[in-house]
Amino acid sequence: MKLRSLSFLVLCGLGAICILPGAPAFARDDLGRQPHFIVGEIIHNSYDGVNDDLLTGGVGKTDLQSPIAPAFADAAHPTAAELRRRAIYNNYRALVDMTTKGGYGVLYGPNIDLNGNDTLGNGKIAGDEYLAYADKGDGHKNVTMMVQIPASFDPHNACIVTATSSGSRGVYGAIGTAGEWGLKRGCAVAYTDKGTGNGAHDLQADTVNLIDGVRQDAVSAGTLSNFTADLTPAGLAAFNAQTPNRFAFKHAHSRQNPEKDWGKDTLQAVKFAFFVLNEKFATPARPLPVRRSNTIVIASSASNGAGAAIAAAELDEEGLIDGVAVSEPQIQPKFVKKLAIQRGSNPPFTGHSKPLLDFFTLANLFQPCASLSAGVSASPWLFLLNATRAVNRCTSLEFAGLLAGDTTAAQADSALAILRESGWEPESDLLHASHYVTSATPGVTLTYANAYGRFSVAENLCGFSFGATNPAPTAILASSLARIFADGNGVPPTGGVNIINNNSIGGPLLDVLSVSPSTGQADFNVDGALCLRSLFTGIDPATGMELTGKAHKNAGKVQEGIENVLRDGDLHGKPAIIVHGRSDALIPVNFSSRPYFGLNQLAEGHRSRLRYYEVTNAQHFDTFIGIVAGYDKRFVPLHVYLIQGLNLMFDHLKNGRPLPPSQVVRTVPRGEILGFAPPITSANVPSIQANPPSGDLITFRHFTVHVPD
Repeated sequence: MKLRSLSFLVLCGLGAICILPGAPAFARDDLGRQPHFIVGEIIHNSYDGVNDDLLTGGVGKTDLQSPIAPAFADAAHPTAAELRRRAIYNNYRALVDMTTKGGYGVLYGPNIDLNGNDTLGNGKIAGDEYLAYADKGDGHKNVTMMVQIPASFDPHNACIVTATSSGSRGVYGAIGTAGEWGLKRGCAVAYTDKGTGNGAHDLQADTVNLIDGVRQDAVSAGTLSNFTADLTPAGLAAFNAQTPNRFAFKHAHSRQNPEKDWGKDTLQAVKFAFFVLNEKFATPARPLPVRRSNTIVIASSASNGAGAAIAAAELDEEGLIDGVAVSEPQIQPKFVKKLAIQRGSNPPFTGHSKPLLDFFTLANLFQPCASLSAGVSASPWLFLLNATRAVNRCTSLEFAGLLAGDTTAAQADSALAILRESGWEPESDLLHASHYVTSATPGVTLTYANAYGRFSVAENLCGFSFGATNPAPTAILASSLARIFADGNGVPPTGGVNIINNNSIGGPLLDVLSVSPSTGQADFNVDGALCLRSLFTGIDPATGMELTGKAHKNAGKVQEGIENVLRDGDLHGKPAIIVHGRSDALIPVNFSSRPYFGLNQLAEGHRSRLRYYEVTNAQHFDTFIGIVAGYDKRFVPLHVYLIQGLNLMFDHLKNGRPLPPSQVVRTVPRGEILGFAPPITSANVPSIQANPPSGDLITFRHFTVHVPD
């Protein structure tokens, strides 16, 4: 990596600064000094907004919409600039519906200004980009930090927006959501991959990614590696001999349980932003032009990045964050027994606040069978679910005593009922099939189980591993490996790396094709799914008894890791906005936003300034609206409401305009005309109302969150 100096400074060692001769020595406070956690070099690039830019990687609004990804001059050896461009392209497209009929280029997108008008042309944004690692200096964490400063940034009207990565994506993982909004607003955007970001260690070849995505052998990379598995040379050799052609991934195998530090990582990204802003804009007359007192800071993002923003607000003891505006947060509120959730006239629900691994291991067990229920026969992408294996999963679960029914139909109904009774809303019923066949459910379940227990890749937790398959483990294609930084999302299956069942009858095999030893059936590896469930419950599914030996120890490690990521609901009086889709089947509202809203009311009482907007006909994956048949006629883009939430929060902080009360936002699905969903209009996505009808208000009273039907 080439060292690039910041302004008139040269970075000298870990956390130190050498001032060049003749450079002015300004008085600094803690926001003007290089943060102690920034180690090594800071990479600084400027983009002219023509040939390359901050938001689109130089491709512009039109080519972002193209299904053809930016190419490499040499597919086996892409440059850092080429990888960056392709990473921006893929990460942008991963979070929003890219179809014009669905709203891209019409309601949102690089060409749409802050007032919702198509005035920004191809949407390229000039400015500066700074990239660095946050670490102690030993390379064990190497959390990627990035700050983008648009050319329109005005230090006299300073603002910073956080865009912590969604999912387990790399540092560009929220560029199309909070990143885009911040850049258009003229704010600096503080990004971080929060220690989960798509670090892929090819154990067979012993190669890793650097911070810019370029591949290098692990020994040469040393502490500059984005992620290297914690194996000794002898341990690595032994692992490769026993299980060749495997991968370790940072989120799953860093042994850091990175989620416990997501709040800290987000706060550190803000501090990094203050530092580079003051380096860029400092003058002798104004040595510290960007300060807490004259800068609006909004913590934002979607999904995991939204959970990180909320965690940062809870953790913020320095007053760095002024407000929060997030969508569909993956947030795990502590369970409070006296808290309840009541939707409409339904009985109060007390099974809320399930930790992520609880509801994901449930989904991982029951979704394949539940998807066969006659009541969800219209499920999008149901045709991709192998019916024979799904039937076998039903049979295996019934044999294990986990389902009722003597027929597949009855067992499928039983599985769907279990998911509903556990807390999924009926609006999620049709989404279970598509979430399972895209491996969203299995991949996340396995990744988080490994992360919470801080398991080594060498432990092959529950008999799983990661690697390329054909369908047995095989060497990954050189071209796939070279671009994994740009194409991968950090949670296999991704970028040519799949989930493998090491314990399949006949030898290791692609997980979805494998045969379970306990049943002798191709049942989507029920043994592995039951093992993952037992890590949360601590119960042996075969005997119903408490786990013993190593299994008991592993479950204890997982439970400890989960305890470290639970949130307490105290935002310290900060104004905050959460928008969440009622139909969300990945992060259901009953486990996340609804109970967090209630927990916040208990923690802050009358001090609470949290607003919760629950959006009907919205779910977790906006990008599926444009690519999964059936989503388009049923669901509206939640991203529209993240934009509204950010606008509301900025106006509140800048101008003092009151935030609308918590409410249900009632959208209108596009439906279909002659078998096709018509183009979306503003009528499909009505605005959050300043004065909603009383029947739409979300309230809290008598320890209960009341959500209108």
